[in-house]
Amino acid sequence: MKNLRKWALGLTVMILMSFNWTLSAQTKYILASSPELKVSGGSTLHDWDMTSNTAKGEGMFVLEGNQLKSIQNLTVTMEAETLKSGTKGLDNNAYKALDTKKNKDVKFTLKEVTGSGSNFQAKGDFTIAGVTKAASFPVKVTQSGNKFTFEGSYDTKLTQFSVEPPTALLGTVKTNDEIKISFKTIFQPTN
Repeated sequence: MKNLRKWALGLTVMILMSFNWTLSAQTKYILASSPELKVSGGSTLHDWDMTSNTAKGEGMFVLEGNQLKSIQNLTVTMEAETLKSGTKGLDNNAYKALDTKKNKDVKFTLKEVTGSGSNFQAKGDFTIAGVTKAASFPVKVTQSGNKFTFEGSYDTKLTQFSVEPPTALLGTVKTNDEIKISFKTIFQPTN
């Protein structure tokens, strides 16, 4: 009888552990191809956008049932010179200001995500031109099957990352210090 109780107790514990595991599972996700990454700003001459559709990213997503509960160890890295404006002179001035020969990548490392449903708040670190600064911004999350789409933007300044706003035409055209970093990315499971 004692052996039967121990066996039943052991079976119950195993069932409860496996039930809990299925409710809260941690899965590795990677950034799908063709993310939409954009830096927008202005100058004394005109507004400008630089976009990239090339980046790498991965993180551990914690799901409860089919709902996103949290994200751990998420990083997104983009080569700075994949940002293009459509104007070679503007691109070259931006790469020079970012010192892309020395600082090849722009990187975001997520530290914490809070919220639920489709409204989250992301906190992490941006590394731009070799300088890392903390950032916090809202993120909209939508789910399609087992894929998650993240959309959001972050307003900052070039000088916050020790980047001197570029000038052109002997200083007559000046880039504004304020920029907006926008993104729309899709993460999918690795399996």
